[in-house]
Amino acid sequence: MDFTFDDGQAAVRELAEQIFQGRATVERVKAVEAGEDRFDRELWVDLAKAELLGLCLPEAYGGSGLGLVELCLVLEQQGRVVAPVPVLATVTAAMAVAEFGTDDQQAEWLPRVARGDAVLTSALEPTADPSRLISVPWAHVADRVLVPVGGELHLLDPNGPGVRSERAIATDRSVVSHLTIDGAPTERLPGSSVQWLRDRMLVGQAATQVGVAEAALEMTATYTSNRRQFEKPLSTFQGVALKAGDAYIATEAMRVTMWQAAWRLASGLDAADAVLVAKWWAADGGQRVVHITQHLHGGMGADIDYPVHRYFLWGKQLSDSLGGASPTLARLGRVIAGATA
Repeated sequence: MDFTFDDGQAAVRELAEQIFQGRATVERVKAVEAGEDRFDRELWVDLAKAELLGLCLPEAYGGSGLGLVELCLVLEQQGRVVAPVPVLATVTAAMAVAEFGTDDQQAEWLPRVARGDAVLTSALEPTADPSRLISVPWAHVADRVLVPVGGELHLLDPNGPGVRSERAIATDRSVVSHLTIDGAPTERLPGSSVQWLRDRMLVGQAATQVGVAEAALEMTATYTSNRRQFEKPLSTFQGVALKAGDAYIATEAMRVTMWQAAWRLASGLDAADAVLVAKWWAADGGQRVVHITQHLHGGMGADIDYPVHRYFLWGKQLSDSLGGASPTLARLGRVIAGATA
């Protein structure tokens, strides 16, 4: 594949970088984390005004008609500043509505998402009890949740009758909800595929993880270059350089596998193994990168007033969401075995 971005994609990345870097400062993220919803609504409005929330939605509903590659460019920039906004959850769910929803469902939800007036999410964490949806991201502020029912997706009102919600705090300090459903009404997305949505969620997570790892590594390079021991910068010590080199290699492996999977999905090609490879690198490599970057900060890495710890928490959350490295590797093995049988 060709990893060169065209002018339009480069413009999307530059716009996303400008908005995230300008709004999601360390002080702003810290203030949002201290709030009840832990949702930067001002940033959400800015993203909507810049037409980034409708980026992958049809033009007929106020979108830009672009796709997964462009969404990953936005998510990478979000990961670089660990901005607390539900871009991945909302946009991927809206993409599923655009792909499978009825005319009425599309008309109701897609313009609202593009305007920033609605938050969508999905309940994709595996659970043995279909009436119990665990660790649903952003459900506490969502207007609808996409839930799997018999392999298809259904729209659920998380605040409607028959739904009981239990609030929890995730590793990255975001709010997640455990939902118990008892006869709650839902709306079916005809012919929809849970796997279709899951694949795009996994690739989106990988894109976010690339941004997290990249920014954490840059922060570490600056810190170790300025911190001195024995009258020498830490970055000149062999042990530091080797660890930083390992983190750089893992970050680049995450990047190339993520773009391979995103491109295959966006091109309508078979991407089953590519998605799982990208997820494995995001889980295994991402966790190694944030461990290394925090370790190379020494005591500063454990200081919650110093920003690198937040990248560690995001990296851990992204590694484990929708399956960690080991279950992902097992799934990849089954896909390969089935493809070669």
